[in-house]
Amino acid sequence: MPSPRLSRPHPRTRRGRVRGRVGGSLAAALAVLAALGGGVTAAPAAADAGGLREVMFVGNNWDGTAEVIASRGDFGRIGRVNVIPDREERMREIYLDPLKLAFFLGVRSGPGEGHDQFVDDMYATPDGSSMVVSRPSFADVVSVDLRTGRINWRFPVAGYRSDHMAVSPDGTRVAVSASTANTVHVLDIVSGRQLGSFKTGDKPHENVFTSDGLLWNMSIGEVTTALDAPWLDWTKGDRKITVVDANTFRTVRVIDMRERLDAFGRGDLSDAVRPLVFTPDEKKLYFQVSFLNGFLEYDIAADRITRLKALPGNPATNPDRTTWVNDSRHHGLSMSPDGTKLCVAGTMDDYATVVDRATLQEGPLVEASKPYWATVSGDGRSCVISESGADRVTAIDFATGRRIATVGVGDHPQRVRLAHVPADWTGPTAR
Repeated sequence: MPSPRLSRPHPRTRRGRVRGRVGGSLAAALAVLAALGGGVTAAPAAADAGGLREVMFVGNNWDGTAEVIASRGDFGRIGRVNVIPDREERMREIYLDPLKLAFFLGVRSGPGEGHDQFVDDMYATPDGSSMVVSRPSFADVVSVDLRTGRINWRFPVAGYRSDHMAVSPDGTRVAVSASTANTVHVLDIVSGRQLGSFKTGDKPHENVFTSDGLLWNMSIGEVTTALDAPWLDWTKGDRKITVVDANTFRTVRVIDMRERLDAFGRGDLSDAVRPLVFTPDEKKLYFQVSFLNGFLEYDIAADRITRLKALPGNPATNPDRTTWVNDSRHHGLSMSPDGTKLCVAGTMDDYATVVDRATLQEGPLVEASKPYWATVSGDGRSCVISESGADRVTAIDFATGRRIATVGVGDHPQRVRLAHVPADWTGPTAR
């Protein structure tokens, strides 16, 4: 397939960005499972039993807000949550501690691209009463009451930055990466009490619970340095997949993807595993790595990489990989519930596309401004991507690969997760 016709210069900073504005427990558990990816069947209806409504949370990272939108149909806006109501208190703590201040400014100048990072990831509690949010710049996880907008509990992570999260299949536990401490904390989602933790490689990133009682963590190493030449890859740190028992938090397996890439004959690729998704039977996983415009397929039982899919590059993309945000090239991957289609966010190439899993043939390249995440709609029919460069989310039909809806959100949307809120909810009453 020829290179995509996407001629718009890539937005790098807020100034250069396109500021587009286009306009009960079973159901909750199913939504949590669907949000984990891996082809889990989505909840069957937007209006649920038990007084809950299925929605999507969209984390507006630079705003410090989370948009709540419909999980299907027109994906229309429902409400917005301020996830930093305690901002003044947190900032006071930071400015009184020189080390905290140094890391706070480091997040701003590094992964934040000149901005503070106030929301990385978010999930709902099983009863739909609260939103649990990881806040990188504040190095914590908080629970925000969806009715009042007030904080229920706060958990400061080890080190100085919180990152990606995952929720257990039963919706009762949340795992969060403490990226500067090489640690994953597992918390009770209702109380915020730590249930356990485990060590990882350098800079833990994505977390995924699987149905066999395991918790997977992918460490990506250092992604904010300019030492991005392939021969300097060794400077990025110890990157690996750490798999632990989700109840005891004991390590059951460590996967060194460098060894697997070498065996596959692609030792030139980075072994920093970024977003990934499991097949419905959890026998294979598909994953993106730093600097690659494409993804790889890994057979879990055979413990080997089996296929690589290279996707088209955008001629307008700056070929200097030191300019790519946080070592990303493509960052965002989801799978249709039946396991037949993959949806890929081509972050630095400004498009998203649906790929047939059997043939690895991509569909139409849907123009998108710095798409940073991909998930699955509540009805399982669409891939939903966040366009961080245009402050909107876009739904792409899995069957046709075409855009079907776009809705404006807040500043720099990244993570998008399925969730539940009270059926009559339109936003917190306290502002």
